[in-house]
Formats: sequence, structure tokens, C-alpha cells
Amino acid sequence: MRKVAVAGILMLGAGTAMAQTLRIGLEDDIGTIDPHRSLQMVDRMVFASMCDSLISITPDLKLTPKLATSWTVSPDGKTVTLKLRKNVSFQDGEPFNAAAVKANFDRELTSPVSARKLELASVDHVSVIDESAVQLSLNHPDAALLSMLSDRAGMMLAPKILSNDDEISRHPICVGPYQFSQRVQNYRIVLNKSPTYWDAAAYPIQQVIYMPVPDGTVRLADLRSGSIDIAERIGTSDVDSVKRDASLHFVMSNGLGFMGMTYNLNNGPSAAGPWRDARVREALSLSLDRGVINQVVGAGMFAPAVQAIPPTNPYYDKALTIPQRDVARARALLTAAGYPNGVDIQLLLGNSTSTMQLAQVIQAMAAEANIRLKLIPADFSAAQAAAIGGKFQVILRPWSGRIDPDGNLLPFVSCKGAMNYGHFCDPQVDSLLVQARSASGPVERKSLYDQVFQLIAREQPITYLYFPPLPFALSNKVGGFVAYPDGLIRLRGMTLKS
Repeated sequence: MRKVAVAGILMLGAGTAMAQTLRIGLEDDIGTIDPHRSLQMVDRMVFASMCDSLISITPDLKLTPKLATSWTVSPDGKTVTLKLRKNVSFQDGEPFNAAAVKANFDRELTSPVSARKLELASVDHVSVIDESAVQLSLNHPDAALLSMLSDRAGMMLAPKILSNDDEISRHPICVGPYQFSQRVQNYRIVLNKSPTYWDAAAYPIQQVIYMPVPDGTVRLADLRSGSIDIAERIGTSDVDSVKRDASLHFVMSNGLGFMGMTYNLNNGPSAAGPWRDARVREALSLSLDRGVINQVVGAGMFAPAVQAIPPTNPYYDKALTIPQRDVARARALLTAAGYPNGVDIQLLLGNSTSTMQLAQVIQAMAAEANIRLKLIPADFSAAQAAAIGGKFQVILRPWSGRIDPDGNLLPFVSCKGAMNYGHFCDPQVDSLLVQARSASGPVERKSLYDQVFQLIAREQPITYLYFPPLPFALSNKVGGFVAYPDGLIRLRGMTLKS
């Protein structure tokens, strides 16, 4: 089946068009092609080529114009005015204007399927000022809002499809350099260049095909064989061989996110278990040697973590230290919690090669502390669906990260967070996160986030393991690739040789 699939893709690029079809190997399959519902990083890989956001970022994480050419914030921080790019149309020919922006925000704020509600919780309503300007009226100042508009919350869909959730999931229509053509689940997503895009000249590649290949060894073999042109998130154990391969190019950026284990504390019947006791969660954390994980699984590239943001973030809490492995202490905590003979826990995880290797190392370490982990591998989308439905005990999952600390915290540890799969809920944490959004400046925000990090470290609804880098391997035929810390592949200026 694999050979047939690759052959079909090669036929799409046969002849003179072959060099104009860029093929990208993804670590996981796409969850949804609706940016307002999306929760996965690989979804964002596709959106980066298909759906412009209102604001974008530079490689050094500065906000920069995209569909909004400028923005102003009122002195009281409660009004944000966006000036919109003129003479722009959606991929179906509809005009992009202030009315379309308002319609998108209305869907994100009110639709039952929206995963963007919490990100935009500060927005009370949106008003059209004129054809090319909108005003966001906020309930309170929100320091994180503009960064949210540089991602899925700022991606605009064509107004005519906004009322049909199923239609969006089948065939999204955005403003973007490439428009949706086809999706075959677990096989490929095909995008073709949009002839009406406002910046089309900067995108010489004519077609992009995204292929989910969870096995990292296969993904790299596909790259070497020429079946794909870019392999994202290659295995750390493969980095040296890629660097030595004259036909390939290696690029890596330090990421913004984390890898962690989330515990089901209150999400349905599966939450009933020993891990609901904080001492058991601490015991599992203490059974792990993050330094060994870094060396064995990460080849020295997995910086150990004990909080949600990396040391490069100005809000990083230096007072929190990486816990040293202490098996004796872990066993004592289990005994104190009423489990002298240890505990049995199921660990749900995505079935990619790297995640499975990590899980096996965690399993071996935890066993020495009488924590018996049963690994439950699943397709990443299936694992996420199970987590949302509360059909898990503990889930091992990465987060790609955001430029503002709010994006690494609010979705995961606030009571109504879209990715708070374990339903952890602490009113004090929620209050601090709201205050941090409304804070007057970086000093006040850091003080508030430090308090959040301390509370999370104590309650440990998530056991943070490390900060993953973002390694890419590219064919030497690919030119103009720039690595961004958010891990997204931006095709502007990229070329592909014959």
C-alpha cells in the first residue's frame, strides 16, 4: 500500500511540473482542516500554507503584519483596532473585508465546535468601523491577545461557509497562498497554488502535498529516496547521519513548547485511580531521570523541563529546579498514599517512533519505583479524541508552544482550557492567569506567572519532561527554507529544483 501511495504522488508531479510539487512528510496525521476547531500541531503545518492569520511572526518572534496591516491598543487596554489589508479576496473570490473578520470572530466566540473561545475570552464584541477596519472591544486588557491573532484564532475563513461546520471540515476556504484540493485520511492532503492570492509572486512552488508518516525511520527513508522533500521532526538519533549526508540539509530551531504527561483527574469514569492523589503523581515524576531521557532519547537535545515554558522565554521561573531522580522517595510517597505494593497505570500515547521510544524509557524507569505503566499507543488523532472524551488515565503528549506564556498555560491548566483533558481545576490558578493577561507590564506579569508555576509544580496536573527542539531534514533541492521556533513550515520564498 505504501509503494502504491508513493507512486501515485510521483505521478502527480510527472514531467515539467514535478519540480513544482513540494512533498512534506509529517509526524502525525491531520486532526481537522478547520482552524477554529484545530488542536494539533500538524494541522497548523497545513494552515501555515492555506490560511493567512491577521498577524504573523518573524523568525525572532516579533509580531508582524499579515491580513492586518497595523493595530493599535487604547490607553486603557480595552480596545484593539485592526487596519485590514485592502484588495484581498478569499480563495473562492469573496472579498476579504471587515464584515468577514467580524463574522469569523463571531463564529470563534459562539460556535459550539470552536476551540478558540478561551483564547479570545477577553473579547466582548467586534465592530465594523469601515470596509478595512475592525474594533475589538475587550472585557479587560489582554496582553496575550495579539499573539493569539498570529495563530489559529486569527485565521479567517470565507463567510459563505461559516455557518456549515461540516463543509469547512470537508473543504475550507481561506485567504492563503495555497488552496485546499484533496484530503485522504492517513495518506495525504493536497494544496494547489491560489491564483488570486495577494502575495502570489512570493510563492513559486505550484503544489504542496502533506503526507503523514508516523514512523521516523520510514519518514527519513522516504526523504532519501526522493519520495518526500522535507521531513519534519526527524528522530534525534538520526541527526548525525542527516548532517553527514551530502544530499540532505539539516535545520533545527529551539522550540517554544514542552513534552509532558497529563493526568485524568476529573474527566469521566477513567479518572478514578491512584494518580488522583498528588503524592502518586509526584512519585512518578521522581521515578524519572530527565537527564537520562535527554541523553538516551534526545541525544542531548532534550533540555529537561519542570514548567511549561523554556529558559529562553523571559517569563521562565528560575526558582524552579529540575527534580533529581529519587526512587526511594517515590516508593515512600506511594506507601504514604496507601499503595505499598505500587500502582498500575495506563499511559496513552501517539504511535510515532520517537514518542514510543520515550514511553518505553519512562516505563522502565517507573517500574523501579513500583509504578507499572501499561503503554496504550494510538494514532495521534485517535489518542487526542480519547483524551477529549476522558477515555484515558495518563496521556503522554507534546505541545508545540506559543510566543506568549499564556498560550502554554491557559489551554492546559485553566478550568475550561480546550486542552485541559484531565479537567484539572484550581480557582486560584484561573484567577492568576486572568490577572496575568490584564497586567500592566512584564514585571507584574512575571510575578503572576511565577505563582502559577509554583502552584502547578505542587499540584502537578502535568508532569513536564523536556523542551523538544524542532529538527528538520530537507532535500538539497529545497531552497529558501527558514526555521521558525513555532515549528511551522512557511513556504514564502521557498523554491524546489528539478
